[in-house]
Amino acid sequence: MNAQDWREIRQLHADGMPIKAIARHRGISRNTVRRALQLGEPPGPPRARGSVADAHEPAIRALLAEDPAITVAAIAVRIGWEHSTTVLKDRVRALRAEAQGPAPATPGPRTELPAQLTEFVGREGELATIRQVLGSARLVTLLGPGGVGKTRLAIQAADKVRRAFADGVRWVELGALRDPALLAQTLVDALGIRDRSASPRHLLVDHLRNRQLLLVLDNCEHLLGACAELASFLLHGAKELRIIATSREALAIPGEHAVAVAPLGDSAVTLFAARARDILPEFSLDDANLALVRRICGQLDGLPLAIELACARLRVLSLSELADRLGHRLRLLTGGNRAAPERHRSLQATVDWSFELCAPVERQLWIRTSVFAGSFSLAAAEEVCQDSRLTDDDIVDGIDGLVGKSLLLREEEHGEVRFRMLETLREYGQAKLNDKQAAELRARHHAYYARMVGDVTRQWFGERQQQWCVKLRLEHANLRTAFETALARGGDGARLIGAPWFLWAAGFSFTEHRYWLERALGLERDASPDRARALATLGLVATLQGDRDAASRALAEGMRIAEAAGDAFGLAYNRHEQGLVAFFGGDFGSSERILLEALDRYQGTEAPLDLLGSLRVHLGLLYIFAGDTHEALRHFEQLRPQCEQHGERWMLSYAVYGLGLAALMCGDHDEAVARATESLRMKQPFDDTIGLSLTTELLAWSEAARGEAERAAVLLGAAETLWASVGMQLYGSEHWLDQRTRFERQARNGLGDKGYDSALARGQAMSRDRVIEFALGERRGVNRVRPGGSGLSRRESEVAELVAEGLTNREIARKLVISHRTVEGHVEHILDKLGLSRRAQVAQWRKAGG
Repeated sequence: MNAQDWREIRQLHADGMPIKAIARHRGISRNTVRRALQLGEPPGPPRARGSVADAHEPAIRALLAEDPAITVAAIAVRIGWEHSTTVLKDRVRALRAEAQGPAPATPGPRTELPAQLTEFVGREGELATIRQVLGSARLVTLLGPGGVGKTRLAIQAADKVRRAFADGVRWVELGALRDPALLAQTLVDALGIRDRSASPRHLLVDHLRNRQLLLVLDNCEHLLGACAELASFLLHGAKELRIIATSREALAIPGEHAVAVAPLGDSAVTLFAARARDILPEFSLDDANLALVRRICGQLDGLPLAIELACARLRVLSLSELADRLGHRLRLLTGGNRAAPERHRSLQATVDWSFELCAPVERQLWIRTSVFAGSFSLAAAEEVCQDSRLTDDDIVDGIDGLVGKSLLLREEEHGEVRFRMLETLREYGQAKLNDKQAAELRARHHAYYARMVGDVTRQWFGERQQQWCVKLRLEHANLRTAFETALARGGDGARLIGAPWFLWAAGFSFTEHRYWLERALGLERDASPDRARALATLGLVATLQGDRDAASRALAEGMRIAEAAGDAFGLAYNRHEQGLVAFFGGDFGSSERILLEALDRYQGTEAPLDLLGSLRVHLGLLYIFAGDTHEALRHFEQLRPQCEQHGERWMLSYAVYGLGLAALMCGDHDEAVARATESLRMKQPFDDTIGLSLTTELLAWSEAARGEAERAAVLLGAAETLWASVGMQLYGSEHWLDQRTRFERQARNGLGDKGYDSALARGQAMSRDRVIEFALGERRGVNRVRPGGSGLSRRESEVAELVAEGLTNREIARKLVISHRTVEGHVEHILDKLGLSRRAQVAQWRKAGG
């Protein structure tokens, strides 16, 4: 049994096929099926101790990565195999199954690599080396100086080998990250693990443990120690993980295989010609210009970045003029630094020349935009870079010029045009700033993003809420820089980080929001209203994570400071969160008294409507658990029209959730399902894992109450995993957990222990997006599919008819003369389009007139 067999057996069992039928369907023994179901992770490839195939495995892996369809005979010839053909066949079969991963019937592996707008040239030797060493080394570091092309080579290498990784490729760009403490959280964000727990490192291991995935870490040199330590930790905890890193220095951990990335040789001329054609489409290499191109590439030592910058000059210079002027610049600019490596001097000279050939406005913008971390918008550049010497028009023209010279990269995300500077060029721009200039730029950068945070905080309860959520995600790196500036100079860190109390649901995570709050409160010790309010936000975040002791300490201090400062809003806010702590702790009487007191205290203060809305939600939930449904509904119904009036969706999703929970407790299970589904749809644009966890729980409880035991078990498993990403399940609150136990028992009784555990495991393995898809898509059922409107293709309709007749996938494949995997893909599409969860439901759909 190999990894692919294991996956297919478990999927068939999860789809409801009994062990005996799986054994017959797969042509294997029942014991093999049972063993697959008992294994918690896929088996590794069979390895005979001392097998003659061991020494050839890296070469076999490389050949399979290059051509997954290569035959065993061809492999034998390529590697010079002189031993038993059976041994080779067994090893190739095992490695091919390992590389292929799950059958295409399931969603394919995700490959997330930066889009490349220009042709990749050369590096065949390096690519072959990387492919080969990835077969045996789990960490491959591409080493070389800035501008040598490490990033581009990593992208190309990852793209070439992506088929060998069943769970795809992930790219993490680290150039904009400056705080090593946020490295693990940055990887969590890049992997799409939203709003994760207080231990990002362990969350990463949990996420990667059974995944066959390639992780690319770009620009590690400024975080070398942190990258080395985290890479070692992940590689030890996730045995199928491979890492490609790019760095100017090796990570220097056991098992690392360094690949030196040298300047281009002969292919430098090919690169020059390709980039020249990007500038002048009619350009071509011929006998008349080949010598000049070779001379230019030689002057630039074959450095890709230097070649690209030089090619940008072809708009105004001929080849001969470029060669002459470049030669002059190199002699002039490198003459005083003979001790430096020649390629460093060549790159420095080329960048210097590019800088000097820029118009004055472009030079100023190059320097000033180097203050941004990651990408930035035109509006941000106009605000941060403008002064009496640079007008709005200057900035637009200057950015256009820098893009045209390949000094800025233009990107478009969520309908907004943004700009990004290569890290080497950003470092160059920053080096042109003296201390005073750098401080002034950082201050303007901080002021712009502090104003943005203020705007978000004021406008959060309104129709721009979803737009702000997207904006905060796009500006994540710049907001981190602004937070660092605030903490370094002191004064407004607590306000900047504490006022947007909802930041954990809008682009950041619980872990990171708490990290910044604790840093700000640790550095800024003044007993100010801003500190009191930041302490209240910390209390809220800690409470939602289930850390009520830490929350109580923060809120007690916040109350003391607010009282001493006469800060009415600060008092109300801290009192509000103290009431939430009491509620989650099970002290309903104290909680009601404190929350109602907070509601009174909020009156007449500048309390934002979103905080008042959250208090209504907390009161409503309290009354549900206290048994006063009428009073609970009053608070939810009072909040709903207010949200709708302002075009607000996030807080409204909690009010709708509350209505669903109240319906469930009153025995109206269909209404509870409808409200849970409505709430879940509203939550989709946000990074609110707390809300998603709660709503998934509600849907699971409601389905259990309706007798949909299997669906309830899957959702309970999904909710369990989601809660683990936040903190303690259901806030670690006993009365919430008691309700979960009640509905869990109903689902277990309906399925039996084995059926329940199997369905629960399916849910536990779901990603966030798959949870939403399952909860919303598969909820539709047969009654929601219009006759004749299923959207099935002709072939899918044929397959659906045969599935409804009870034929297995292999029987359908034989009948229609198509491959087994093709049938599996059709069945998956049929279930998705019809909103069904099991193939047995296809017969019901057909009977209903589908």
